[in-house]
Amino acid sequence: MAIVIVTGSCGLIGSETVSFFADKGFNIVGIDNNMRKSFFGADGSILWNKKRLQKLYKNYRHYSVDIRNQGKINSIFKKYNKDIALIVHAAAQPSHDWAAKDPTVDFGVNAQGTLVMLEALRKFSPRAVFIFTSTNKVYGDTPNRLPLIEKEKRFEISFDHKYFKGIDETMSIDNSLHSVFGASKVAADIMTQEYGKYFHLKTGVFRGGCLTGPAHSGAELHGFLSYLVKCCVTKRKYRIYGYKGKQVRDNIHSFDLVNAFYHYFQNPRCGEVYNIGGGRFANVSVLEAIEMCEKLSGEKFDYEYIDSSRIGDHIWWVSDVSKFKTHYSDWQYKFGIEDTIKQIYDNYSDNDNYRQCM
Repeated sequence: MAIVIVTGSCGLIGSETVSFFADKGFNIVGIDNNMRKSFFGADGSILWNKKRLQKLYKNYRHYSVDIRNQGKINSIFKKYNKDIALIVHAAAQPSHDWAAKDPTVDFGVNAQGTLVMLEALRKFSPRAVFIFTSTNKVYGDTPNRLPLIEKEKRFEISFDHKYFKGIDETMSIDNSLHSVFGASKVAADIMTQEYGKYFHLKTGVFRGGCLTGPAHSGAELHGFLSYLVKCCVTKRKYRIYGYKGKQVRDNIHSFDLVNAFYHYFQNPRCGEVYNIGGGRFANVSVLEAIEMCEKLSGEKFDYEYIDSSRIGDHIWWVSDVSKFKTHYSDWQYKFGIEDTIKQIYDNYSDNDNYRQCM
């Protein structure tokens, strides 16, 4: 039976990938050492998700391995070798703020860890497909130079602007403030492209907007929508950082993203890059998300405003997914923003496994 290797297998995208491909009959090898807990504390722990996956899927095998450990990663690839059909590399240090505290670890996990995975692909399973979860932060703060219009609850862009339907892959990644995190992801992004184009491997780069869903272990430093809803459910005060809370994020449900991975897997293109996110189909400002939470809970949302934005943070981001939809025309969105928020809300309200690991 064909094998799918998933790094960060108990995180949001990793666990969705495990479920998606396990349900299709693939054997899954998950790699996740719960480093997210060391990044973000108890809020970031993925142990609840690990237990869930091991309980649900007999075709899931877990390895608590650091992706920077070349020897152990190579051992996993040697063990499964020619049976490996797909690698979904979703492990990362994902926070702007955390990266600035320890750039060495951030670069080691995001850039060096990706190189370790790519080399394992090249040496042991060169016929496999490799998918890298990159980020829109590779564009740095260039989107903040767009002629944005301030409205009552969000920033917007004019209807006749070329980026109205979203930002596409033609935006430059140069001459901008990326944040330390953004820079480490640029290195991994470019290297993944290069292994496709130079070594002719089937590598694909997906530059995500905000990735979200009910399996997200949201923390204040990462996981905007998940953490915001968590604060609503647990009655914890939420902090808005800058831009009057009108900053806009497109949010793609983890299922919709992994379904895009599946379409790419069936017909891969070497070294290709795609902007992928909720686009015009699913986007929301912080203030709008708070309003949706208030409707769900029937209570006033507790938040404070801090008049200082995070370095390199986007004021407005909406992904243009036209390129991906042109290449894979059968792919469609399934979950809108209100559906996704409701799922996250219900998960935090009802998930006993999650609460036991808090």
